[in-house]
Amino acid sequence: MEAVKEGKKTELFERMPIAKAVMSMSLPTVISALVMVLYNLADTYFVGMLNDPIENAAVTLAMPMMLAFHGVTNLFGVGSSTMMSRCLGKKDYAMVRQSSVFGFYGALVSGLLYSLCYAVFRQPLLAVLGASPETVGVTGAYLGWTVGLGAVPAILNVILAYLVRAEGASLHASLGTMSGCLLNMLLDPVFILPWGLDMGAAGAGLATFLSNCAACGYFFVLLYAKRGRTFVCINPVSFRVNRSILKEVCGVGIPASVQNLLNVTGMTVLNNFTSPYGADAVAAMGIAYKIYMIPMNIAMGISQGIMPLVSYSYAAGNIQRMKQTIFFAMKIAAGFLAAASVGYYIGAEGLISLFMKKEAVIAYGSSFLRGMCLGQVFLGIDFLAVGVFQSCGMGRKGLLFAVLRKVVLEIPALFILNSIWPLYGLAYAQAVTEVVLALAAVLSLHKICKAAMGKM
Repeated sequence: MEAVKEGKKTELFERMPIAKAVMSMSLPTVISALVMVLYNLADTYFVGMLNDPIENAAVTLAMPMMLAFHGVTNLFGVGSSTMMSRCLGKKDYAMVRQSSVFGFYGALVSGLLYSLCYAVFRQPLLAVLGASPETVGVTGAYLGWTVGLGAVPAILNVILAYLVRAEGASLHASLGTMSGCLLNMLLDPVFILPWGLDMGAAGAGLATFLSNCAACGYFFVLLYAKRGRTFVCINPVSFRVNRSILKEVCGVGIPASVQNLLNVTGMTVLNNFTSPYGADAVAAMGIAYKIYMIPMNIAMGISQGIMPLVSYSYAAGNIQRMKQTIFFAMKIAAGFLAAASVGYYIGAEGLISLFMKKEAVIAYGSSFLRGMCLGQVFLGIDFLAVGVFQSCGMGRKGLLFAVLRKVVLEIPALFILNSIWPLYGLAYAQAVTEVVLALAAVLSLHKICKAAMGKM
């Protein structure tokens, strides 16, 4: 049985043509990323149909609590999955199982603690989030479903997707994630709107909770159906905590979590710079950023898709295949993002007007979108580089790039550009940042490949 499993994995990781291997791993991840974009807009869209500012405020106020989930999923998802793929490359199948079971139960315990902390500190947390006497009830109802009851399934369905993708089953990983997203979009109007259950924002929370449970159910059924044919293990009997696992998982996972925290910080700083210019500017920046996120998520999907291929090839010492994988993915990402940038620059007004017809918002938003899209090609290179660092177990390099992006480059650029070109300069801060990081990324990737070749 072990030989059968090994043969299927080595076909993808060692013998399949590069183009086919990259597409088979990345395409499902990219499609899943696009569905995630729609899923992230669904709650806002359907709650917005109520035309009730209190209901809308609840979803907005709850967002930081939801974003914090990524800290856990990055720690145990990125950390455990990249370790699994490297162990597959080394043919250390026992450690593949141990790293997967460690990631699963680490995430499970973290999710339970997250829910417990919310239950114990509910009132002060709502105050910190900015909930007023008017909005505290609705915000609490939304968070009761999504965090109080929903932290565990929300975290586990993402973790299980990482673990399944780590051994090459990218399609199943994406199907599991998409099943939850699509179910959420179907349930949202039923639970939120007056013609359905008329629960408002609380209905959005319930829909999210049920959809995450369904996604987890998909993965549990998949693992049961593939028992004996998968290296992913969630059997508690196999749970082990040893120094090697902690070092490998945390060495990559903690920097990935910090990277997420810095992204949230950067967004907060941007919002604080924009807010003094009024509601129209804030709305325009939000719309422009959501449109900008579509190709950004595709670039991220490509990066995540090739991570198992890079991890396996690096651990197996097949550096030539690793280089070919990276540069093929880079060409695809750069070509797509270049085309998206041209389209965004030309059609900025039309894209912004799809979300809001107000002239001031369209004027602000089109200017913001044109500034943002200039850095998209370079962003794709940066995402791929960070994915390679994580795949090779070089968490410190990933952390260094995260600190460079937000602390050293982007946040200071916001201050400088806003002082030179008030408000409008903010949209160009990321483009300036990504150009510098792309140069550093190419140099770093060259050094990694050269050093790895030298060890052969």
